[in-house]
Amino acid sequence: MLIVQKYGGSSVATPERIKRVAGRVAEGYKAGNKMVVVVSAMGDTTDDLINLMKEITNNPPEREVDMLLSTGEQVSIALLAMAINDLGCNTVSLTGGQAGVKTNRVYSKAKIIDIDTKRIENELDKGNVVVVAGFQGVNENEITTLGRGGSDTSAVALAVALKADLCEIYTDVDGVYTADPRVVPEARKLKAVSHDEMLELASLGAKVLHPRSVELAKLYNMPIVVRSSFDFNSMGTVVQEVSEMEKDLIISGVTHDDNVARIGLYDVPDKPGIAYSVFRALANKNIDVDMIIQSAVRNNVNDISFTITRDDLRKALAVVEEIQREVGFSRYAHDEDVSKVSIIGSGMVSNPGVAATMFEALAEEGINIEMITTSEIKVSCVVKADQAVKAVKAIHKKFELDAV
Repeated sequence: MLIVQKYGGSSVATPERIKRVAGRVAEGYKAGNKMVVVVSAMGDTTDDLINLMKEITNNPPEREVDMLLSTGEQVSIALLAMAINDLGCNTVSLTGGQAGVKTNRVYSKAKIIDIDTKRIENELDKGNVVVVAGFQGVNENEITTLGRGGSDTSAVALAVALKADLCEIYTDVDGVYTADPRVVPEARKLKAVSHDEMLELASLGAKVLHPRSVELAKLYNMPIVVRSSFDFNSMGTVVQEVSEMEKDLIISGVTHDDNVARIGLYDVPDKPGIAYSVFRALANKNIDVDMIIQSAVRNNVNDISFTITRDDLRKALAVVEEIQREVGFSRYAHDEDVSKVSIIGSGMVSNPGVAATMFEALAEEGINIEMITTSEIKVSCVVKADQAVKAVKAIHKKFELDAV
């Protein structure tokens, strides 16, 4: 078998943990498998590098940011390769560029556009374990990074390109739960979830997998197993398209996302092209917009509210200020004191009243809903940040997910 494994930063945070991961990889190799291992930077290395950068400048060139942040993974792949080699397995470490990962030209949020697998395949044919730096690639001769959580995307992309038999994501949790166990101790681990459910869970705050990695897995029908790097005996959660899913489970999980900010535009002229002008300007700055609500028209104007990540707030406010005169809205405001709480489940499609049950749970706790958005398999509400945890607990209990 050809197996792609990915180990996150917490899995390789210390020399002892690196040696433990090496043992797991060596076990797979000595069982006769071809092994490709994708690794993140050790522990909080990326955060430490960002803090170091901030001590130097508040306005770093984007190219140099990627040059700096890419070094974290290079440390971990070299150390892991050494540890695996010590266990009697021939090993080679490769940067993203050396592994053939090619990206577009967007620094810090690059997307993989192609992977030339020749180097990896040659190393595998030589009998080597191949350890690859996640989170990074190259655009022509320039190093680029994929954004936070990008190592998951690296692993799935490599698994797809190499036509791997299995992609295993090892992290600090032992699978996908009905809610964050740190928030809801009664949360239960799911044996399996569909790609669609996992995509929503990942997009809405569950930090187990990065959304882009799930998108890739769904597009190419690549199964993923989420497992614990601290308990190798755990079976984890399978993410794949399966016909016999837990059909009685209306809701698979409850999530909350604190990395949310809301921007409101007031007295926006009600005429064609206005929404296009606003959201095209934001898109041109690579700002992802999530929820959008437009109020009813009054005196030929209305209000538009939308949410973005807090990380993009400063950049988004600069765009809003720049286009205010062009679009013609009277004023704007923003709110960082909000969180998004969501329920996800493919069972919603055939079960009416799911949203009402969620709203009832929030009402019983006196939690006000500020924005709502829905799809076939999710309902999301924006609430005050200090009420998010209470909301998750109430919803989890209301849907009796502790009995899963």
